[in-house]
Amino acid sequence: MAWRNYRRSSGLKHAFVRRFTPAGLLVTALTMSLVGLGVDTNLAISYQAATLVGTALLISFAWSFAKRPAFRAERILPRFGTAGSPLHYRVCLKNPTREPQAGLAIMEDLGDPRPTREQFLNNPEPGESKRNIFDRTFVFYRWMWLMEQNKLATVAEKSVPTLAPGGSNDLTLELIPHKRGVLRFEGLTVGFPDPFGFLRSFSKIPLRQSMLILPKRYYVPELAMPGSMQYQQGGVALASSVGQSEEFVALRDYRRGDPLRHIHWKSVSKTGRLIVKEFQDEFFVRHALILDTFAVTPRADVFEEAVSIAASFACTVRTQESLLDLMFVGPQAFCFTIGRGVGHTEQMLEILASVQPCTNRSFNSLETLVTHRLNEVSGAICVFISWDEQRREFVKKIQAMGVPLLVLVVTEPNARDLDADGLTPDVFRQIEVGKAAEALATL
Repeated sequence: MAWRNYRRSSGLKHAFVRRFTPAGLLVTALTMSLVGLGVDTNLAISYQAATLVGTALLISFAWSFAKRPAFRAERILPRFGTAGSPLHYRVCLKNPTREPQAGLAIMEDLGDPRPTREQFLNNPEPGESKRNIFDRTFVFYRWMWLMEQNKLATVAEKSVPTLAPGGSNDLTLELIPHKRGVLRFEGLTVGFPDPFGFLRSFSKIPLRQSMLILPKRYYVPELAMPGSMQYQQGGVALASSVGQSEEFVALRDYRRGDPLRHIHWKSVSKTGRLIVKEFQDEFFVRHALILDTFAVTPRADVFEEAVSIAASFACTVRTQESLLDLMFVGPQAFCFTIGRGVGHTEQMLEILASVQPCTNRSFNSLETLVTHRLNEVSGAICVFISWDEQRREFVKKIQAMGVPLLVLVVTEPNARDLDADGLTPDVFRQIEVGKAAEALATL
């Protein structure tokens, strides 16, 4: 019942705010005040003003439902945005009529942020148990919190210069991304003011598009992660070609058993002897970026901060000289590698833009994924969203294998200090939500 009522009232509020102009809201409030003052018509004449203004509002209201011409539009979006960083994009609005159109406003339709019934019932607001019994019964703050969680971005309404008959205008709209993820554009709405300027009628333009909002990122100083180079099966081939290969060293005479594909035919034509290219196995630095996605009751702000920290490291590690493996568990265990020609930082950010908390698998699945690859890793960066006995044991196993570590644990604001379990400050850091920028800058 609460979900249905909140959904209905939120829809009415959205329609009301869109349809009334600021002047219309002011006049509506004025009319209600005048009606209250003019209840006794023998003592006050304010009812006459209320009647006049109210009549104008009724005319505007009826006019606002008039049918409007179907405009055409083209939206040109960038490929990516970044959470917290405003961006601008272009919309070309075309007037198909033979009359000029003035006083218009254009609005984006970014989808319905109202939570579904399942979301409302199964996702309590963080800290809801601490609210009073009235708030816990009517769960209004839960509804408002879920509305904010579902709102990926906002686009301010834009006034449109007068459109000539059959003409068009290029408009620049500002989009402010609030959260990472896939931002879906449902269409555009063009608002027409009534002659009094109190209410608006609408013409909707279906225009479905989407854009990926990348995680927020922070400055991370260049890290000198300890650890030696490790042998990588396939060498540079792992990064830039298909199949087995090694690094070229020199030319030498052919020996029985050498692969024919290694013959250097230019040298053969010059010397008249079979000359082959000699290779050696390659050793280079490879780091693991381990993202913890497991939480019994995931705190959205803690998880989002952890993803932003992981994205910050993905943009910082110098992948020209090394490899970086992003490891996490979602619907399945996942490992994505960038560096030395394999993948790109942009691709890793795309993956991080869509990662979600994992609530249906155990932490052991991440441990299995990581331990199977540690023999190739020079160092590891762990980004945890909690700190318990299972994670402590996981860190000890990595240390026992001789892999240098940097452990970052994201906690709620004003959380108690965590027990580092013997880890030194240069290895273990506790990062509170909202203080990641300061904490990462001091690494």
